[in-house]
Amino acid sequence: MSKHHPFWALWGWPIVMGVLTTTGLITALVSDTWGDWWSWVALGVPVAVMGWYSWPRSSAGATAATADASPTDASGTCSTAAH
Repeated sequence: MSKHHPFWALWGWPIVMGVLTTTGLITALVSDTWGDWWSWVALGVPVAVMGWYSWPRSSAGATAATADASPTDASGTCSTAAH
C-alpha cells in the first residue's frame, strides 16, 4: 500500500488546474480546429471549478441556528420587549 505524500495532497489539484490552464492558453494561440476545442475545455474546467466552489451554500446547522436566534435590529440588540 502506498503512503499518501503531503505535497501531493496539498498541491495536486492546483498543479492539475495550472497545467490545464497553461495548455489551454498555448493551444488557443498556436493551434486551430482541434486546438480550439481543447482550449475551450482546458480553460472552461478551471472556471467551472471556481464557480462551483464560490457558489453560496447554506448548511443545515447554519439554517437551524438562524431560525432559533432572537430577532435583532441593525445595532445587534434584541428587538423584542421580552428580553
